[in-house]
This record gives sequence, C-alpha cells and structure tokens, in this order.
Amino acid sequence: MTVQELPGAGASHRATPPPAWRPRTEAAPLLPDPEPYRVLGTEAAASLDPELMRRYYAELVRGRRYNAQATALTRQGRLAVYPSTVGQEAAEIAAALVLEEQDWLFPSYRDTLAAVARGLDPVQALTLLRGDWHTGYDPREHRIAPLCTPLATQLPHAVGLAHAARLRGDEVVALAMVGDGGTSEGDFHEALNFAAVWQAPVVFLVQNNGFAISVPLAKQTAAPTLAHKAVGYGMPGRLVDGNDVAALHEVLTEAVQRARAGGGPTLIEAVTYRMEAHTNADDATRYRSDAEVEAWKAHDPVQLLENELTARGILDEQGIREARDAAEAMAADLREGMNADPVLDPMDLFAHVYAEQTGRLREQADQLRAELEAEGDA
Repeated sequence: MTVQELPGAGASHRATPPPAWRPRTEAAPLLPDPEPYRVLGTEAAASLDPELMRRYYAELVRGRRYNAQATALTRQGRLAVYPSTVGQEAAEIAAALVLEEQDWLFPSYRDTLAAVARGLDPVQALTLLRGDWHTGYDPREHRIAPLCTPLATQLPHAVGLAHAARLRGDEVVALAMVGDGGTSEGDFHEALNFAAVWQAPVVFLVQNNGFAISVPLAKQTAAPTLAHKAVGYGMPGRLVDGNDVAALHEVLTEAVQRARAGGGPTLIEAVTYRMEAHTNADDATRYRSDAEVEAWKAHDPVQLLENELTARGILDEQGIREARDAAEAMAADLREGMNADPVLDPMDLFAHVYAEQTGRLREQADQLRAELEAEGDA
C-alpha cells in the first residue's frame, strides 16, 4: 500500500503514519554497549569463580596446544588444510562450556576447537579437514552439527533445530558460530530474521577476528559494530571483548539462559583477532603488518587470564604446569591418531547422500563395486 492509497490520502494526508507502521520493538534496550564488555583487569574480576576460571585456564592452554599441533600436522601433510584459531581460543571454548548436554553447537569450519572443548575427540574433529570422511563424528551423539565450510549456511539450520525443539517442548538451545565474513552472507540475514520472528532459542556468536580472509571489516560493512545489526531484526545485540574469557562466559551464559527461558535470540559480537593466517594456504603478510599482529599479542587470551589468576592467587606454578602437561598429553594422542593411516572404503562415497539411494546412485555404486572386484581379481 502506498501513501497515496492510504485512507484520507491527498488533501487530508496525515503527517503521522498509521498505527500499523509504528515500531514493533523499542530499539534502545536492544543496542549494544558502546565499548566491548570486559571483566579481566576490572573491578568485576574480584568476583571470579576460582574453580571455573582454573578450568577455563586449562582449556585455553589445551586449546593453544591443539592449534599448534594441528598446524604442524598440516605442514607434515597429515591435514589438507587447517584454519587456526590462535588468538581466538577464549571465544571457542566459552561457546562450548556455556552449553548444557541437551543443547546443540553449530560450528563453522574454523571452530574445531569449540567442538573439542565440547568433548569431541580431536582426531574426529579434524577428520573432515583431512579429507577422509563426510564429517568424522556422529552429530546426534555429540549434539554438534557438522563443521560448515560454506559461509553462514549453518545459521538457518540452527534456527530450524531450535524452533523445532521449542515446538516439541524440549529445553534445547542452539548456539551458532560464524565469522565476521559470514555476516555479509544472505543466510545470516535469513537466520536472524526467522529467529527473531519465531523467538527461537538460539544464540548467534560472531567472532570478529578482523578479516574475512584478506578483506578487513571496514570493507564489508558500515555498521557501527556487527552487534548493532541485531537491532534491525528485533533482538538484543551484545559487544564483548573476545579475548576476555570471563566476559565471554558471562555474556554467553546470560544469552543462553534467556533463550532457554523463552526470551528469544541474541546476537553477540566477540571482538578478537586471528593471530595466524586464514589457513596454511594464505599469506597474511600481503594484507596486514607484523606490527599489527604484535600489538594484538599483548592482548593474548591465554596470557590475559593467566596474569589475572596469578595476581589474585587463584593460579600458581603447579597449576600452570599441570595445565601444560595435560595439553602435551592431548597433543601426543592427537599425533598418534593422525599418524595412523586410515582404512578407507571407496563405497563410502555413496553413504549418507540420500536416506534412500536413487536409482542413478545405485547404478554408480554397482559400477564402482564391479570395478573394485575386477581389480581385486587381477
């Protein structure tokens, strides 16, 4: 309906829009804070839960070692590719630890560490990047959706699962992870719009690590922050320091609890930095300076938490040593698992494509089976 078609349009046109055009939601409560929310290094850190923070520290140390080992495996040819999360470990681990057993995690291809922190075996988490299998693990068993390589396509899936769970009466929350580059995709818009309209129990965590491969954020969006995008969909936006694991835990926990209680979705932007290249195939020196990377190293998530906990007497040398020893044990197991040559069955190419194989797929499977049998006889 155009303005001219409105009742009373023309000479008696009203300057005030009709009631149906009024905002459906007050914008102010949805706006993010002007600065990223922080806990470490502030007065709020005095109320940290010592046991919880020691667990986070151990997970951060293990995550850093996991990243280093996975990168080494790539250089050795044991992985086809590895998207590192060095510098982003706080967001990865917090995303996993705030969820309850019945909840679902929807990771992107860069979020293998989040899957490991949720309890997935590191070898299974890396199987897709090795090129051996469809995904490497049973999503239903672990309540972790398959690692998603196409940007942002996991977001509508998360909304659909969360909405379906609510319709069934299940207290399930879906936490969907995406990078800053994924926010430029249409799937991002569609997922947030559906989630807000349906008030689906889903939390969107955007890890803004500065670059979509080589494209800086300023060339993707003119929004004040990515968290501001939430307002346009009618959901709260939160801006948090993505290297402050205590702040992440607080903000994510609040969003998950809100979703579980029927309060609808939340968009959280974690401001962090990708310390290493996009993948082993990327040359990051072509689009950013060494000085920029060095500046961010002073805001390293592992060191930030270690400094805070040691200063407050929550962590001592023994605790640091135990965390590092556990991380080394994990790395040794990962090396052993990845160094074992996989036993591959070419017929697996036809598994998990359709619930019931099509006629054409059966023909292809029969053809391959006959070729394999002929080679065996030869």
